[in-house]
Amino acid sequence: MSPLNIEKGSSSHSAYDLRSHMSDTVETHTLAVLVQNEAGVLARVIGLFSGRGYNIESLTVAEVDRAGHRSRITIVTSGTPQVINQIKMQLERMVPVHEVHDLTVEGPFVSRELALIKVIAKGEHRVEALRIAEIFRANVVDSTLQSFVFEITGTPEKVDAFCDLMRPLGEVRLARTGVAAIARGV
Repeated sequence: MSPLNIEKGSSSHSAYDLRSHMSDTVETHTLAVLVQNEAGVLARVIGLFSGRGYNIESLTVAEVDRAGHRSRITIVTSGTPQVINQIKMQLERMVPVHEVHDLTVEGPFVSRELALIKVIAKGEHRVEALRIAEIFRANVVDSTLQSFVFEITGTPEKVDAFCDLMRPLGEVRLARTGVAAIARGV
């Protein structure tokens, strides 16, 4: 008998998916990690990332269950599918971790970020800054004769776009909270 000559990859004529699942494509994932609210937990989670050279693009932490002493860590990270899978498995093995959810693959989710943006501008640039802020629904939370501080909430892309439009008007200083995310639906 001759061996089957099957090429790698699937086609409409094959019942099997023979493609390699070892991808080099870098993906960005949002992870929601429910942890015990105790000293040192955040340091251990961050240590997992830094010790293995994984990147954290955004990190937010807050207590979500006072009675149960639990906090939620929202991490935006990037890597190949193998790296993301490795991160999730290592997080799940940590003792103070109760749950790990990859919001990116589990279904639709809502993510928002809060930013405070100081724009130092003069003359007509101040008027233009107020016009742009109105379009982006940014609130003025502080004003002096030389600057405005705007508060904006939205996706990280919205915050980036707002900052990009403000930079030509004057000096921009920025403080961001990082991404907070939650799954949609039930």
